[in-house]
Amino acid sequence: MTKEKLLDIAERVVIALLAVKFVMGFTPSLESHPYNWLLLFSEMATVVIIMLRRSGAVAMGIYPIVIGFIGTALPLVVRPVANTIAPISLAIAIMGIGIMISLAAKLFLNRSFGIVAANRGTKRTGPYRLIRHPMYAGYILTQMGFLMLNFSTWNLVIYAVAWTTQVLRIREEEAFLMQDQAYRDYASAVGSRLIPGVF
Repeated sequence: MTKEKLLDIAERVVIALLAVKFVMGFTPSLESHPYNWLLLFSEMATVVIIMLRRSGAVAMGIYPIVIGFIGTALPLVVRPVANTIAPISLAIAIMGIGIMISLAAKLFLNRSFGIVAANRGTKRTGPYRLIRHPMYAGYILTQMGFLMLNFSTWNLVIYAVAWTTQVLRIREEEAFLMQDQAYRDYASAVGSRLIPGVF
């Protein structure tokens, strides 16, 4: 069995185990805090895509593997708490926008998605016309909304590390993808990675 195949199996097993723990941890909060369904839906959609993804050339270094796992796994260890720091309607709107962005990105990616940087083809349509990593932008918005409704030091630290890791992940993915002329052409056409006109 190749290293790539072993990594693929390991990714799926680890994420599946974390997803089970995540669902079990969130289920008790859903009746009293139904807006937590939004984060549950968002994170489980990611898990499903990982399980169904297609293969591609994968970056096999330790660094891309570690930041890929951290960026995907950390958001699955946040905890629902009864501590709202923003208007519920605002937080739900932010979560909803984030979910729509990440779902649109997933639909246009089809099954070209994974944890570790990989080249599964360059996408240029849908939200990928505006920024190069709309899925991560959607995740961050969804997670910000959740944090506003479930604020704790634990959740803040988890998301701060996860968001920092996402930026590192974007840089690593781009370093890997820039080896492909099609992606270099795309990057020249779409200048922003995460926030239009900023980064």
